[in-house]
Amino acid sequence: MIRGMCQESLSTTRSYRRTGDVSSAVSSVLRSPCWRLSATFVGLPPPPTSGISRSSATDSTTNYSQSELRWPFYRGFANKRQERPTFVRDLGPAVLSNPLVNKGTAFSRSERERFHLRGLLPARMATMEEQTSKVLAEFREGAWDKAARDPDDEMVSAGLTPDNIRKWEYITSILSQNETLYYRVLMDNFSEMAAVVYTPTVGWACLNFSRMFRVARGMYFSSHDSGQMVSLAYNWPSHEVDAIVVTDGSRILGLGDLGMNGMGISIGKLALYVAAAGFHPSKVLPCVIDVGTNNEKLRKDPNYLGLDQPRLEGDEYLKVVDEFVAAVKTRWPKVMIQFEDFRTEYAMKLLERYRSDHLCFNDDIQGTAATALAGVYAGLAAIGRPYSDIRRLRLVVCGAGSAGIGVVQWLSKAMEQHGATSEEASRNFWVLDEDGLITASRSGKLESHVRRFARPVEANELAEGATTEEVVRSVRPEVLLGLSGAGRIWTPETLKALARGTARPLIFPMSNPSHKSECSAEDAAMYAEGRGIFASGSPFEDVTFEGKVIPSNQSNNLYVFPGLALGAKLCQATLVTDGMLMAASEALAACNRPEDLAQGKIYPGLSNVRSISASVAAAVMRRAHEEGLATDEEAISVIEGDRGGWGAHGEAAAEVHSKQGSLDRFVTDNMYVPVYTPLAYVPRGVLE
Repeated sequence: MIRGMCQESLSTTRSYRRTGDVSSAVSSVLRSPCWRLSATFVGLPPPPTSGISRSSATDSTTNYSQSELRWPFYRGFANKRQERPTFVRDLGPAVLSNPLVNKGTAFSRSERERFHLRGLLPARMATMEEQTSKVLAEFREGAWDKAARDPDDEMVSAGLTPDNIRKWEYITSILSQNETLYYRVLMDNFSEMAAVVYTPTVGWACLNFSRMFRVARGMYFSSHDSGQMVSLAYNWPSHEVDAIVVTDGSRILGLGDLGMNGMGISIGKLALYVAAAGFHPSKVLPCVIDVGTNNEKLRKDPNYLGLDQPRLEGDEYLKVVDEFVAAVKTRWPKVMIQFEDFRTEYAMKLLERYRSDHLCFNDDIQGTAATALAGVYAGLAAIGRPYSDIRRLRLVVCGAGSAGIGVVQWLSKAMEQHGATSEEASRNFWVLDEDGLITASRSGKLESHVRRFARPVEANELAEGATTEEVVRSVRPEVLLGLSGAGRIWTPETLKALARGTARPLIFPMSNPSHKSECSAEDAAMYAEGRGIFASGSPFEDVTFEGKVIPSNQSNNLYVFPGLALGAKLCQATLVTDGMLMAASEALAACNRPEDLAQGKIYPGLSNVRSISASVAAAVMRRAHEEGLATDEEAISVIEGDRGGWGAHGEAAAEVHSKQGSLDRFVTDNMYVPVYTPLAYVPRGVLE
């Protein structure tokens, strides 16, 4: 049938060659079934019913009727070539990477569907006029100039410099052009560049994500995609994805609800998966779940690319996240999912919802906790005390959100592992939120995970709502932890009281980014008289106090989550358990050299980040195997050989060891190394 329709058009063309009758030929072709079928396929509307006169077909200056101008093909005959349809043979990311056809966020809903772009772009569609306006605004006033003028720009007021932004913009441009080069530079210069690709500069990148949007990266799922997320997952070109970092943008670092702009944190985290743990860049996938935002400033911003709606809540929200998890697990059944920067009320709920059935973890809760525990263990070692003394520590914790309570729960679990009862462990903590000390007399409903650590109402106990300074004076803690995101809330009086109560206090202001930290390294050194061991979530420079250099350690999750994910991936673990996280904490603490501990350095240098990740990964794999959760046969053989047992197939340990190497070697051999490899051309259709 189709051949017959096309023969009809061919006959018309031959008639024109004989007679020269342009108008008849054009009209016949445009009304032919073959052309109508082709036009329908590429998404063109039907042509107008009125014909084209001989003069209008031959004279480019003729004024066409409105009915003729409404159809693009007619305008093409008037030498207005920009209106002709462009035929595209590619789909998905290949369309977005072709500068001749890419429209970015201006692709219509229909085009996104037909060219498999849905999920590869933010939900909001922009017009070319809006895109032009944004380009001109950026051209006329750069990112730094605008940020410096904005009195509400938190990052600038916190000390972010033009140089930070310049470096971020430049290295991001390299990522868009040459991923191998980008990751090579980042891997070889990690300690210098981590503060640019991750905290604190990534906070600025998130605040300005929509405004700086250039190249589509990762996947954008939204509540408008409900019922279709599995289809969206198949728009991603890679058949193998080992790790996903996903956020809903509700609590990005300490910056609050950034909506779809939270994609910046997913991209930043996965850059560390590649550089720090050797994941292959083609096998990691940054994602955002856009369910709206309650940030009115964002919603009023014409540049914002997320949904213009309030956040979904309750069952509606959970339904969207459930569908996302089901979709990515359907497409990539063995993928590791890292939940990132979900607000407190959902972070705990989602972790408990999925952790028993899916390979997943929440970095804010579990990664932060594992990193903090490693720091406490190393801090004990630095002052000459064994790890088991953790059960005797008194800790004041500022921050009762998902990260704060996650750390408290984890330290409590470590205390129990070293002999304390659950009740004894709980009594070692004094937890404060924005209303002060949390006690059992707190009005309103306390979440169960918080209630366990509420101080009892007793005669010798502090009153409900006591301040941090009052608590520190009374309790005389050895450890002061900050996960509040409230900025400089530890006053000089608080730090002085801490120093009076213990000889070597552990001072951990872990909130991110830097300006959200509860105190600075300088404050800790000055008011604790140089005796404190300091570790913050974002980087600070070392401090010299009375001629002595006080190390500014960074208690950053990047020490744990890349290695944790790598270990789980290499042994094909089915779940991430508390045991695996505990193994990660212990492995990280063990990376410190005795001479470094003696100087107060309780986290290893980031210049060796790959060896740190390898050590964490190996420990995670061993624990996964002990718990019966490792499923990769090669990894199991190496684990058993490495510890002096028997291989999975009955091979002697020595044979396995000599044939496959130690577990540490197995881990490093499976890390991606960014080098240029020879390329070979393969025509379309071959090896597909």
